[in-house]
Amino acid sequence: MNNRIRLFYFLTLILCLGTTAMNYGQAVAEEPATEISAPEGMVLIPAGQFQMGSNDDEADPDEQPVHPVHIDAFFIDIYEVTNAQYKAFIDANPQWQKDNIEDEFHRGFYLHFWDGTNYPAGKANYPVTHVSWYAAMAYAEWAGKRLPTEAEWEYAARGGLAGQTYPWGNTLTPADANYDESVGETTAVGQSAANGYGLYDMAGNVWEWCLDEYDADVYAAYQNSRNPIAGGQTLQWLLENFTSIHTSSARVLRGGSWLSVAQVLRVANRFWRLSSDTSADYGFRCVKVVTP
Repeated sequence: MNNRIRLFYFLTLILCLGTTAMNYGQAVAEEPATEISAPEGMVLIPAGQFQMGSNDDEADPDEQPVHPVHIDAFFIDIYEVTNAQYKAFIDANPQWQKDNIEDEFHRGFYLHFWDGTNYPAGKANYPVTHVSWYAAMAYAEWAGKRLPTEAEWEYAARGGLAGQTYPWGNTLTPADANYDESVGETTAVGQSAANGYGLYDMAGNVWEWCLDEYDADVYAAYQNSRNPIAGGQTLQWLLENFTSIHTSSARVLRGGSWLSVAQVLRVANRFWRLSSDTSADYGFRCVKVVTP
């Protein structure tokens, strides 16, 4: 067998292995060229391509069409941002404290259960709630991070799996996540099993704000896109001008919460609220760009 034929069979084998991985549950991820250390409290999500959206029987129209998306490598918080972490932010930034925040950046009930700058006793490691999209953006900027795009969020939530319903697979029990009022409130972060990337509470506990403006029809324009973001602004512009986004702007939330039914915890499920909205089940986690 000559060298050209050997090369042909070798390339064919590699292609088949990659196709098999996609068909049997593994998203295609690119290994980083060199080892990269993640910042404390974060993990590295490798660059790769995945199928975004869902065609399952419970899928909503805004989850379709299923489409390939390429995502560059990024770091993401292992846990949802906690009350203790958020307190450090407002202590350093008094303008975002409960008694000082500008009215346009929330529609009432901001940090509802807090007493001034103090979170409820015993809840240091619970996810911060009653935060608007603006407040989440401000925290992320202060922390040297940002909110994830909707595509980054779903890619990370899938944990390296392809075509699975939840971050860990196709089954869901109360032991897997805090949902459907089984506990009756939020729980401390990290109480359920992690997904394949080592991320906790990607389903249930609290909804997580994403960077994007919500667009029910945007998936049709995402075919074979790279690092997509909905809303018409560049990433850099949005990060520098988020406080100028109108309060009527609908922003994406992902992951479901302690109040959500099982159907909503599906990894492809999409949700939105106004950028100024707050609720007892809205929280967030952050991401950070991988720099050489």
